[in-house]
Amino acid sequence: MSRASLDKDPREVAAMFDDVASGYDRANSVMTFGFDRRWRVTTARVLDARPGERVLDLAAGTGVSTEEYAQGGAWCLAADFSLGMLRAGRHRGVPMVAADALRLPFADGSFDAATISLGIRNFVDTRAALEEIRRVVRPGGRLVICEVSTPPFAPIRLVYRRVVLRALTWLGRRSSSNPDAYGYLAESMLAWPNQREFAEIIASAGWANVEWLNLTFGVVAIHRARKPEA
Repeated sequence: MSRASLDKDPREVAAMFDDVASGYDRANSVMTFGFDRRWRVTTARVLDARPGERVLDLAAGTGVSTEEYAQGGAWCLAADFSLGMLRAGRHRGVPMVAADALRLPFADGSFDAATISLGIRNFVDTRAALEEIRRVVRPGGRLVICEVSTPPFAPIRLVYRRVVLRALTWLGRRSSSNPDAYGYLAESMLAWPNQREFAEIIASAGWANVEWLNLTFGVVAIHRARKPEA
């Protein structure tokens, strides 16, 4: 069993996700009370992947999100640095590749869009990853990121941090093969920047037209942006 630290050593993070891969999707649904499915559907609508487009789904895990995005007819590629997660999702029938977000094995402008669902907070260098993602997206292409966030309404924020996160962690530990991993996941949620702060990080990485949409009272937010035209 392994538990990554908030230093986010890539080997630690990959090993931790390898450990939880077989039951990750089930534990994730339990931990989010089934809201993960709603968030994926909304993210797919914002992404709006269309036939003929090439979409990179980064930190895709078992490819559950990739499968959702491909329903519109786009060619969607699941990329993750956890081989265990990719193996656990082989049954989904979507193309998969092992990849490091800081050194993507793709040519410049290879994709029409890139997306990350509940994974970017595990990257060791968020801004560097966003710059590397911008490199592989064509000019005018899209970025869509669904990630945990900060409820803007103070009473909800207080309840979320002091009650809901503890309950989610407990549920995750009860339903996971690696209970300690969910301690890291809860800590990473608390440490993640709020909506505006994350939007500023995205913009500082060279993306334009950055905006966000709060979901479930701001517990999760979808950020989207575009790569400037050349």
